[in-house]
Amino acid sequence: MQGSIFLIPVTLGSNNFRNVLPDQVITLTIRLRYFVVEDTRSARRHLRMLDKTFPIDQSVFFELNEHTSESEVESFLEPIFSGHDVGILSEAGLPCIADPGNNLVAAAQRKNVKVIPLSGPSSIILALISSGMNGQNFTFNGYLPVKQNQLVVSLKEIERRSKKGETQIFMETPYRAKKTLDTILSVCNPDTRLCIATDVTLPGEAIITKKIENWRKNKPQIDDRLVVFVLQA
Repeated sequence: MQGSIFLIPVTLGSNNFRNVLPDQVITLTIRLRYFVVEDTRSARRHLRMLDKTFPIDQSVFFELNEHTSESEVESFLEPIFSGHDVGILSEAGLPCIADPGNNLVAAAQRKNVKVIPLSGPSSIILALISSGMNGQNFTFNGYLPVKQNQLVVSLKEIERRSKKGETQIFMETPYRAKKTLDTILSVCNPDTRLCIATDVTLPGEAIITKKIENWRKNKPQIDDRLVVFVLQA
């Protein structure tokens, strides 16, 4: 029989995995022996965290990242046609959101392979529902441009779209978060609402919404923290 692809959620950085991963997800994850991952080392750490006796050496890991060719992606489906289930693991949160796993899912859909999503944490959705902003009409913009002039243009366009009632969500790496926040506060209108969600599901979690003018008076320290921004004019 043909196997299936399981979209497996991963914690957002916490070792207290039972707080955010359902028991059935944990049970299914440690049953699998074929995995598609962004980084094999972090995937192995995650599996050993779920089960200290997990048989790493008896498992197969395919790496899927920006360097993976289309033909390689197709080859990752081969175990499925031999009757094995395959799990896609993100680096954090849900696969296929700001994550290259969608390329394999697209190939699976073309080949009529069953795709099964599993429930787990998403910093993007958790930030949105905690922000108090429109959860019926929203856009996730991923990571914004690195170059300052492009970042400014992107933020102005995001704010413009948000004026139509469309909540805008974007995220930033810890080492660029402070620069991005400084740019947001200098570019956006004082009355625009901004939610800053840091370390979602982690011990230092903070999800706070204020107007830009109020953030300017009391700018938070977000250096070296995982950040999701939610914005609406």
